[in-house]
Amino acid sequence: TLEQRDYSYLFDNGDTLVFMDDESYEQIELQKGWVGDERIPYLQEGMKVIIEMHEERPIGLELPDHVVLEVVETEPTVKGQTASSSYKPAKASNGVRVMIPPFMSAGEKIIVDTSTGEYVRRAD
Repeated sequence: TLEQRDYSYLFDNGDTLVFMDDESYEQIELQKGWVGDERIPYLQEGMKVIIEMHEERPIGLELPDHVVLEVVETEPTVKGQTASSSYKPAKASNGVRVMIPPFMSAGEKIIVDTSTGEYVRRAD
């Protein structure tokens, strides 16, 4: 049988990532290669994740659908650019590159889809 359990991401421990079971407070370490290089940048301290277990062995990890990130670097807004024009590249606080609307600037918070890495909308 498969069991889905709620865990919280705690910290990076070199080659592994440490998670805590929200019910039992037991900690488990998962290899970074198992979690996946494309998903690691989205992990934030205290983030709730779901780890799928089979006979007490982790077999899957689900991140939240969206995360809030801060734009740390992007091209300046050009006067006359409209929201309908193409998106511009930006670097988010987790180091991931994301395409954002041309009217946005560094320091703004955005919501990013963790499965695609795409901009969803401006965070409140």
